[in-house]
Amino acid sequence: MKKISFLLVIFLTTVMHLMAQADADTIIVRSNLDTDRISADLDSLVSSWYVKMALQNDPDIVSNDTAGIIYPDTVYRNRISKINSIVKLDFNGVIRNHIHVYTVKQREKSVAVLGLMDYYFPMIEDIFDKYGLPAELKYMAVIESALYPTAVNRYSGATGLWQFMYSTGRMYGLTINSIVDERRSPVKSTYAAARYLKDLYNIYQDWTLVIAAYNCGPGNVNKAIRRSGNKKNYWDIYYRLPRETRGYIPQFVAATYFINYYPEHNIRPLPLNIPVATDTIMVNKDIHLFQISEVMKIPYGELKALNPQYKTGLIPGSSKPQSLTLPITHLGDFIDLNDTIRRYKSDIYLNKTTQIADPSRSTYVPADVKGKAKLIYTVKEGDNLGYIAEWYRVPLSDIRYWNDIYRSTIRIGQKIVIYVDHSKSEYYSKVNGMNFAEKQAMTGKSVPSNTSTSTSAQTGPLVQTDGDYITHTVRYGDTIWDIVKLYDNVSTTEVLTLNNISDPGKIQVGQVLKIKKKS
Repeated sequence: MKKISFLLVIFLTTVMHLMAQADADTIIVRSNLDTDRISADLDSLVSSWYVKMALQNDPDIVSNDTAGIIYPDTVYRNRISKINSIVKLDFNGVIRNHIHVYTVKQREKSVAVLGLMDYYFPMIEDIFDKYGLPAELKYMAVIESALYPTAVNRYSGATGLWQFMYSTGRMYGLTINSIVDERRSPVKSTYAAARYLKDLYNIYQDWTLVIAAYNCGPGNVNKAIRRSGNKKNYWDIYYRLPRETRGYIPQFVAATYFINYYPEHNIRPLPLNIPVATDTIMVNKDIHLFQISEVMKIPYGELKALNPQYKTGLIPGSSKPQSLTLPITHLGDFIDLNDTIRRYKSDIYLNKTTQIADPSRSTYVPADVKGKAKLIYTVKEGDNLGYIAEWYRVPLSDIRYWNDIYRSTIRIGQKIVIYVDHSKSEYYSKVNGMNFAEKQAMTGKSVPSNTSTSTSAQTGPLVQTDGDYITHTVRYGDTIWDIVKLYDNVSTTEVLTLNNISDPGKIQVGQVLKIKKKS
């Protein structure tokens, strides 16, 4: 009997060791995937006009210590503990790997981030201070875009310094169309990011959870909290979060460390010739950056770098006043030459029919549908695109692409095309005939007992019209952000104010929200 017990102990010990090793291997693999993402962001940064000019002028800018300096963990841990931060900064092996990306593997490109930091950080700090946000949240811009305003996520289409998705950018008041994309505007996107971060803090009252929610959305964080027994500590819900979000906080800590301790790694900023003194003037007539460039002899690349929100170079001031950022030394000349600039080759540069977006510049790559099974889903009452993406486990951006949907509005009875692997087509073909509760169960979600388990049995219309307002009935799983996405030109703040809601995380199933109609 004793021998059997002894063998059982040995067996269990061996199994636990193997499981622990498997977990460690998984963490390492995931860490490598996340560090690859950082590397990709740094690679794209080389496309920045100012960075390219600096590297052409001084190709040997990187220090002679090309191998980088690697310190013992005790050194990293001690240094991180000395950084003043409201956001809690931990240290572990995953964070160390991310630090090595900045200080060792990609040190040649990390110098560009340091060069851009002097231009963008003061602006971010000033805006965050107006909203009462911790200044150290500025490091999020490093891991979001490597401080590259025209960065585009090739998979999701998230764009700009703060990597806003189309719907979230519109929700927070950013103009996005074929000519103007204010997600690329450093100033306007930072104001939007500040409002978003403030909204998230009103929900969680914890900056680490705010940072996580910024990455994966409040819905995923709320789901992780529920599945973890209502625990609200980041590390307690770590394994319930999406994989990419698990790497996001370590990336934040690594970026914070890098910005604070790069001199100790024998790294110096890339000197960029960005004009520190710039000024903004509002233009109320159409004008093209090429016109300004050729008349005023300012490099077109520099004008585009200072005004990245104008996708084709056209500033459509005739539709509404638009901002133009110039080096302050050129502002007076622009005012004096305004009429001359606007007349210069106006038949070429101000002809909107020639302002065609170039698809080759897009880095969004939709999922390859070759060899995939095509399924059709019919929209039911209470559905939204987010639900459908979860049920079929495909990216929301792909559903928009496959169905030519540019907003989040869908209608009952609409046919949605979905592409899935042939091996899973039989499984997913059943989704269209399921009720709401069954579809939610596929994603591990349950429907409260006081909520109907059949979408066809839900009483009361989802949306009604009442004079100057639209009334929206909250369904199970809705968040205030999901609801706002359904309506054009409506902000979260407007809906919360109109309905006297102080805590956006506490809307209730069946609650009727008033939404102001927009003309």
